[in-house]
Order: sequence, then structure tokens, then C-alpha cells
Amino acid sequence: MTAPESDHHTPFTQRTCETAELRARIDRFVRTRVIPLESVLDAGGPGAAAALAGLRRHARDEGLWALPLPGELGGGGLSFEAYAELAETEGASDHGPAALGSAPLLDVTMLARHGGTRVREEYLKPLVAGELRTCYAMTEPDVPGTDPFLTGTRAEREADGSWVVTGRKWFTSGAADADLVTVMARTDGATGDREGLSLLLVPTRSPGFRVVRELPVLGAAGQYEIALDRVPVPADHLLGEPGSALTLAGERLQLGRTLRCLRWLGQAQRAFDLMCERAATRRGSRGPLADHQLIQQHVFDALLALRTTRPLVHEAVALVGSGQDARTEVGLAKVAAARMLQRVVDCAVQVHGAAGLGPDTPLPALLRTGRAARILDGPDELHITSVARRVLRGYGAREAAGSGPTHG
Repeated sequence: MTAPESDHHTPFTQRTCETAELRARIDRFVRTRVIPLESVLDAGGPGAAAALAGLRRHARDEGLWALPLPGELGGGGLSFEAYAELAETEGASDHGPAALGSAPLLDVTMLARHGGTRVREEYLKPLVAGELRTCYAMTEPDVPGTDPFLTGTRAEREADGSWVVTGRKWFTSGAADADLVTVMARTDGATGDREGLSLLLVPTRSPGFRVVRELPVLGAAGQYEIALDRVPVPADHLLGEPGSALTLAGERLQLGRTLRCLRWLGQAQRAFDLMCERAATRRGSRGPLADHQLIQQHVFDALLALRTTRPLVHEAVALVGSGQDARTEVGLAKVAAARMLQRVVDCAVQVHGAAGLGPDTPLPALLRTGRAARILDGPDELHITSVARRVLRGYGAREAAGSGPTHG
């Protein structure tokens, strides 16, 4: 039975066809335009900048630019749930989101919700247009990334209401090219206090801001250590209320982790396709690889990992998109997706043999991403303990209420 037409809702079958068509266009863009330039984009420098600028022009020309960003700001206006149907395809390459203009989704969402009037008016449209770049600085050297209460960076308030920020951050993605960096800093209390942390939007051209060094992740570029030496920040560049950093960061991380999971699914699917193509076309003295039972085992294990992870990720998508508490679902999805990516790519490398370790396939880069995924946005251990404690607290509350254990 087809849903009735209305002024506000597209029929389900039409929406499905439109999504499939858009997904096919994104897939074609990533395969034919982005992936052939990955080695140039990975290298960084002027060549990468020129290549990225060219890809962005093509994305605009093809009507694929900034699809999940607000329409009134120049984006495509897709809801998060609608974009989730495309993010896997877009994320098959690490460079897909940047080339297609969706990379600033986290920052645009955060600034739109929690930035003051000046921040929204001055930065949002240039961010969506790709004219400004942002990054997010939370973790610090010698401070456990899972314990933000130990943040040492401080922001002191001046007599005119402005701020002066001093501290050091590291593993800050894209800091070298960023125009703005959102910094978590202590604005009140002592190190270790559970209150008093705030987020400030810092222009990187401000005096006292410095990129200390690049921090390659398993050999890959893009992460940096930054220093802030009494960096002046305007009063209206505080995001949200003073002391609200953990709430805002939690909101950002739920969305960010879910996006990563979707993109990891896309990269795992890419590795799976490469593995199956290799198995189906590679022949030895005993016939095609595809006829070997151990190769079939790799295919099965990888497919099982993909198929069982995808529903977990989309369960998290549904909750995040509707604004519900998704901490448990995002934690499950993040751990499952990271493990899945590592497992699928490892199977693909094994089927490729020595070729899977060399420069002629994207598998080494995908394997690196899979291993880093188990630490990025919180290590597995953080999510495991957080989810388990939350679940067990629920059982404890039921027991205290006299309802007893439940099953299922």
C-alpha cells in the first residue's frame, strides 16, 4: 500500500528511489573522481589543496555539495537520517566528506545551536561554502583523553569580558589549515573539578596561537599538537554557557561517533569488494582463489561482520537523529564498527597476500584506519565500561524498585 501524497511528505517509494539515485551519483563521484586522487590528497601541500578545490567545484556542479548542511546556509538541507543513507557511500574514501562539503557538519551543527549571534552570522555561511576550516581541540599531552576533568588548558576572563587562553592540545585534526579551533578550557575551578569547563571558538590567526608539530598516526598525516600562549578570544566566542563544555562535547561526540561509524561501514564495504574481486579473478595452479575453503571463510567472516554491524549503526542513527539519549547505542555501534573495519580489512589483506601490504591497493591505509578506529573518539575500553555500567545501573534500579530481573 502506497502512502498518500501530501504537501509535506514524499511517498515512501519515491523517497526510496530518490535516495537510491542520489547514492548512485555519490558512489560514482567517489569512485571516479575522489579515489583516483587519494595519493595526491594524502600527500598534502599545494598539490592536495589544488586537487581538493577541483573536486569541490565538481561537487557543486553536480549538485552534490554539502548535502547534510542547512539549506538556508547554502547546503543541501538533508536531515541527519536522510544523510545517513548516503554517508556510508560518501565515506568509502577518507577524502569523500571534504570533497563533497559535508566535513564541517559537526562544527556547523555546534555553532548553529550554541554560538552567539556574531559567531553564527560571521562564520556559518563561509563554513558551509568551504571558505573556512575548523577543528576541535579537546585532548592534551600527558592527560588521559578519557578524563576531561583533568584538562589543564585555562581561559581567564578579562575586565572587558573577553578571554585569554593558555594551554596545549594534541591530536587535533586539521589544525595546520584551520581558521578556527574550538578549544575545551577550564574557566572556573581547579584541575580535576567536575564543573567549570567551557568551549571557546579561537581564531587561529590570533597572537599566541601556534602549531607545535605534526603527529602522524601510524604514518598518516593530518593530526597536530597546538600551543596557546595567552591567546585573546572575544567574549562572544564562548559557545553555550560557561561551564557547559561537557554537555556540548557529549552532544558533539554522539553525532561525531555515529558519523564515523557510517563512514567506517563504507570503507569496510570497499575492502570487502576488493577482497571478493581478488578472490574471483586470481588464479593459481589449483584454480581460482574463490574455490579455496579458507578464502571462503574470510569472505564469510567479513560479510558477517558487515551485516551484523550495519543495523547497530543505524539504530544509533535513528536515536541521534530524533534527539534521544543514544549513549548506549552509540557506544555499541562505535566499538562494533571499529572492530568490524579492522576485521574486514584484515581479511581483505590476507586474500590479497603480499599485494595487500603494498602501494597498489588502498588496503594498507584502510588497515591503518581500522586500527586507529579502536582509539579515535574514545578507546574501546571507555565505551565498554560506560555501556556496561549504564546497563547495570538500570538493573540495579529495577531491583531496588522490587521489579526483579528481566529477560530478553
